[in-house]
Amino acid sequence: MKSILILLGVVLGIAVFATSCGDSLKKKSTGIKKENETNMDTKNVKEIYFAGGCFWGTEHFFQQVRGVVGTEVGYANGNTENPTYEQVVSHTTGFAETVKVKYDPEQVDLKLLIDLYFKTIDPTSIDKQGNDRGNQYRTGIYSTDKETEAIVKAEVEKLAKNYSKPVVVETIPLKNFYRAEDYHQDYLDKTREATAISNRGFLKSQGMPIRFPKKKQKK
Repeated sequence: MKSILILLGVVLGIAVFATSCGDSLKKKSTGIKKENETNMDTKNVKEIYFAGGCFWGTEHFFQQVRGVVGTEVGYANGNTENPTYEQVVSHTTGFAETVKVKYDPEQVDLKLLIDLYFKTIDPTSIDKQGNDRGNQYRTGIYSTDKETEAIVKAEVEKLAKNYSKPVVVETIPLKNFYRAEDYHQDYLDKTREATAISNRGFLKSQGMPIRFPKKKQKK
């Protein structure tokens, strides 16, 4: 029962943050253009792309997982070049809000990342997550190679057996990906701490080793 309540808290927490995703134009802030990435040997790093509704919550969730060494939010699998947020939300570009996740497969398995991702979305909902609606909020897992694509398809097919409705998560190759504006990067990390606490509690309940932020030194 405790783990169920924690899971509901995580999902509802992400949904609450997603309700404000469409209002982000009113909350622009400047930031250093960077990808949130841990320094390590790039030979061990693989990447996968998750579309899970508003990309703020999806990015923040994966940042708590040990083995995830880098994240970046952006727009994937659309039909134009270098889209802006305004163009994406106009529903004319075909892009999905997506999180590029870099991970070390020696620390975290891709199948586990997919399983955790499923716990943060409604995989049976078409173009809708929480209160956010539109094709930019569709769900999908996008791969950059055939081996990864095969793993994704097999794992999603297995997880789909747990649902009474059809699972509509896209499992297709990545066609394109454009980095979102700076103010979208690490958005919840800049604005709210409660989500991080909730996400870490859920991951801990699942037996996952988690990453804790360094404590700030008192002046």
